[in-house]
Amino acid sequence: MRKLFLDDVRTVDMVYDKAMEKEFDVVRTYQEFVSYILANGLPDFISFDNDLGLDENNEVAPDGYAAAKWLVYESGLNLRNLKFHVHSANPIAAEQIKGLLNNYIRHLNENKY
Repeated sequence: MRKLFLDDVRTVDMVYDKAMEKEFDVVRTYQEFVSYILANGLPDFISFDNDLGLDENNEVAPDGYAAAKWLVYESGLNLRNLKFHVHSANPIAAEQIKGLLNNYIRHLNENKY
């Protein structure tokens, strides 16, 4: 099972049991997230942070919600079997990510075309 961890600061052992560290590939930015999935395909599980710090221009970087939107609207990937967890400390953004992905996956599963 391939697992992806999106977070600009935290390490896997700050969210999950230390024994799980080797199960995850870690990406720190939105662009690393997109590049990883384009190169490796959709992982079986994604752990999302939302707030991903500042970009190289000292502007607010694209966040975990942007990554979730990319999966839904741009990736073209089949997300029916995607498992995910949102470990963000930002409760509003966490609900946005969960809502978007859960609603989209539910839509896919109800409309098997």
